[in-house]
Amino acid sequence: MSGRAAGRVGKPHGRDGSFYVDEPSDPLGGRSRVTIAGVEREIERRAGTDERPLIRVSGVGDRDAAGALRGEPLLVDEPDTPLETDEWLVSDLVGCRIDGLGYVERVLDGPSCDVLEVGPDGVLVPFVSDAVKRVDIESREIEIDRAFLGV
Repeated sequence: MSGRAAGRVGKPHGRDGSFYVDEPSDPLGGRSRVTIAGVEREIERRAGTDERPLIRVSGVGDRDAAGALRGEPLLVDEPDTPLETDEWLVSDLVGCRIDGLGYVERVLDGPSCDVLEVGPDGVLVPFVSDAVKRVDIESREIEIDRAFLGV
């Protein structure tokens, strides 16, 4: 499953592997599956509120396992509508290389735009046309405007 980010694995809750969803952009109420750290998992329990969902997923059986996933994006299926020429799936961007910075580790939902977290130092690159010159999913490379970003 690939798709769009529906939030991030948050703080563990209890001992059974349940966790809160940080930065929820999808209530997850009508969904049965999510992808976390590249593994598709079944939602076994959904509680909490739409603003602060609490879920338990298959394969995460205790508090330590949930804690180990903290911060990982939760991906949900995209509808079958085609993407515009300047749109990409989060799963397509993660793993792309930015010359001199490293690989895109995750895509964060910012208040005004998405932000690429890049390399081991966690360099943040706003995903806007002024900063990102080209995205080549085929070659898994993203070209940035270094002058604009000051890097």
